[in-house]
Amino acid sequence: MEITLLKAKLHKATVTLTELEYEGSCAIDADLLSAAGIHEYEQIQIYNVNNGNRFTTYAIQAEAGSGVISVNGAAAHKANKGDRVIICSYARLSQQEVAHFKPTLVYLDAANKIVRTSNQIPVQAA
Repeated sequence: MEITLLKAKLHKATVTLTELEYEGSCAIDADLLSAAGIHEYEQIQIYNVNNGNRFTTYAIQAEAGSGVISVNGAAAHKANKGDRVIICSYARLSQQEVAHFKPTLVYLDAANKIVRTSNQIPVQAA
């Protein structure tokens, strides 16, 4: 049996641009992709904190160090410049892999600079 787990997360990225007429996808600063271990053309889920929209697209590289998070094509209807989003990728793992797997979590500030990284989410208190 395989289980789908969170592989990587860019937490609270700020959308810097939306381009409706672009071919599609989400352009992400290459340094942020690298930090999270998200590959170009990898499927990603985007969760818009501002409006609750959740959608699937794929990642493409934006210029390294630019801080760019550009939501493009049809997905541009689901986000606006300045929206905070959570960008996630997932992996299918075997039962054996699950026992030793930890996700890569990258936390960003409003300028899309890395504040911290982690490999676990704290237990939520009641």
